[in-house]
Amino acid sequence: MNGLILACQFIPLLGFLLVFLSPKNERLISTISAWITHLTGLSILILLTLWASQGFHSVEYEWFTLYKTEDYHFPILFFLDRVGAVYLLCVWIIFSIIVKYCRYYLHREAGYKRFFLNIFGFLFGLNLIILSGSIDMLFAGWEIVGISSFLLIAFYRHRVQPIRNALRAYTIYRFCDIGLLLGTWMSHMLFHESPHFSQLTSLSEGNILASLGYGELSLLTCLIIIAASGKSAQFPFCFWLPRAMEGPTPSSAIFYGALSVHLGVFLLLRTDPIWSYHYVTRAIIFVIGLLTVFIASISEKTQSNIKGQIAYSSITQVGFMFIELSLGLDTLVLFHFMGNAFLRCYQLLVSPSIITHLLRVEGAADTDFYIEKTSMNQFLPLSIRNQLPEVLQNTLYVFSLQEGGLEFLVRNLLWTPFKRIGSWINALNLWWLAIIILTTVGTCVFLSNGTYIDTKYLAIPTSLAMIFASSSAFSQKHSPFKVWNAILLSYALSGVAVLLINPHIGSDVLMFFSGIFPAWLLGVIVLRKLLKNHCFNDAPFAFRAMAETQPKLSLLLFLSFLGIVGFPITPAFLGEDLLLAHASSKHLWFALPITIAFVVNGIAAARVYLRLCMGRPNEIYTVTD
Repeated sequence: MNGLILACQFIPLLGFLLVFLSPKNERLISTISAWITHLTGLSILILLTLWASQGFHSVEYEWFTLYKTEDYHFPILFFLDRVGAVYLLCVWIIFSIIVKYCRYYLHREAGYKRFFLNIFGFLFGLNLIILSGSIDMLFAGWEIVGISSFLLIAFYRHRVQPIRNALRAYTIYRFCDIGLLLGTWMSHMLFHESPHFSQLTSLSEGNILASLGYGELSLLTCLIIIAASGKSAQFPFCFWLPRAMEGPTPSSAIFYGALSVHLGVFLLLRTDPIWSYHYVTRAIIFVIGLLTVFIASISEKTQSNIKGQIAYSSITQVGFMFIELSLGLDTLVLFHFMGNAFLRCYQLLVSPSIITHLLRVEGAADTDFYIEKTSMNQFLPLSIRNQLPEVLQNTLYVFSLQEGGLEFLVRNLLWTPFKRIGSWINALNLWWLAIIILTTVGTCVFLSNGTYIDTKYLAIPTSLAMIFASSSAFSQKHSPFKVWNAILLSYALSGVAVLLINPHIGSDVLMFFSGIFPAWLLGVIVLRKLLKNHCFNDAPFAFRAMAETQPKLSLLLFLSFLGIVGFPITPAFLGEDLLLAHASSKHLWFALPITIAFVVNGIAAARVYLRLCMGRPNEIYTVTD
C-alpha cells in the first residue's frame, strides 16, 4: 500500500516532466496525458480497494525525514482516511474527464502544451494536499495548487483582463498563506513538533487540547479559518472566484467548479478536532457560511455570463458546507462535496455547447431572439424581492452588482496601507534614505556593544525596516530591478531580526538564504538580459509579452520568481518555516511581521513576472493600479 501511495503522488509529476521534455507535438502530448491519467487512475483504484479491504482504517506512511534538528522535524509523511479517500476518488474521476475533454477541446490551441503542464502540476499539488500527513506537507501542496491556478487564469496572456485577474486571485492566495504559515508555526509551538493529522483525534480524546488553553486554540482556529475562507472564496473573499473564470473552460471546471474551490472545506475537515473544540469557533464558521450564502446567491442573479453564474452557485454551495461543518455534519459534507463537484464540472463543460446552440438558434430565427426564463416564480409569483419597496429592490440590485463591496473593503484594508507606505519610501531621496539607514544601524550597533540595550529589542526596528522594504517592492512601478532588490533587502532584514532574537541559529538562516540568494541572482541576470534594450520612463510597468519573444529567459525568470517566494523547490521553503519557529520561540508577536513580509514579497515578484512576460507581442498596455 505504501508503494501505491507514492505512485498516486508521483505519477502526475512524471506526466509533468514528460510533457515538459516533449516537443510541441499535439498528438504526442495527448498520448502522454492519456497514459498518465490511466496509470494514476489505476493506482488510485487499487489503493482505495486495498484500503477498503483492510476495514477502512486510517493509514499513515512516513517515507523519510527531509530535515531534522533538536527542536524541528520535517518528515515526508502521507496519510489516508475516509476524507482523503473521498477526495482522491473525486479527483481521479473529474481529472480523467477533463483530460479526455481537453485533448479535443484545445485542438490547435497555441498553449496546448502549456495547459497540460499546468494541470499535471495542479494534480501533483492536489494529491499532495489530500495525502499529506502533516500541515507542513499540506502547505507545500497548497503552494503548488496556487501557482497552477495563477498560471491557468492568465492562460490567455494576450488579453489584459486575464492577467489582472490572475494577479488578483494570487493576492488572495498569498493572504491565505498568512493563515497557513502562522498555523504551521503555531502547531510547532503548541505540539512541540509538526503534528500528524493522525494524532489530532487522539489529542482531543486525551484532553490534551483542553490543557493548551482557550486563547492558543482560538488563535490557531482563526488562522485555519482565514486560509480555508480565502481558498474556498468564502466571506469576505467571495469576489475573486468569478474573475478566475478567465482561464479555459476545462481549467475553470477542474479548479473553481469542482476541486480547488473545495480545498478550504478539506482543510476544515482535516483540522476538525482543533476548531470544533469550542462553540465560539463553530459559530464563526457558521456565520461565514451564512453570509457567503446570502451574498453569493444574490450576486449570482446579476451575472451576465454563464461562468460567473456557475461560480457564484458553487460559492453558495460551499457556504452551505461551512454551515454543515459548524453543525458537526461531516459525513453530509462529503456527500455534498461530491454532488456539487460533479454538477459544477458538468455545467462548466457543457456551457460552451449551450451558448453555441443558442447562437445557432438565434441565427436561424432571423429575428430578435430572447431567452425567457422559467422558474418556480410561475408557481410562486409573490417572491420576497417583489414584495419589497422599489427603492429597496434597486438598492439590493446595486448591492448585488457590486458584490457587497467586498473587493473594495479587502483592498483598502489589506493592500492600500502597504502601497501608501511603499510610495512614501520610494519618494524619499536616496541620499536621505541612506543617511537614515546608516544612522539607525550605527545607533543599534553602539547600543548593543555598549550593553545599553538587549539585542532582542533591536529586532523591533529591524522588523519595521523589513516591512518598509516589502512595501517599497509592492508599490514600485518604475524598475523591476528595484523590486527584486527590495525583496532581497526585506529577506536579509528578516534574517538579521531573527538572529538578533536568537543568535545561535545561524545555520538555519544560511539555509534560508541558500534558496533566496541564488533565486535573486538568477532574476537579476535574467532581467538584465531581458531589458537591456528597454526603457521604463514612458511605460513603467507594461505588458511586454516576453514569454513569446524570449521564452527561455522568461522560463528562467519564472524559476527565479518561484525561488524568491519560497516555493517548495528550494531550501527557502524549509527556511521560512524555520525562521518563523525561531522568531516566535521567545517572542510570539514576531512571527506576524515576518509572515506579512513574505506574503507581500510574493505579490510584488508575481507582478514583475506577469507584466514582463505576459501580453501581446508588438503592443504595450500600460497598467496603473
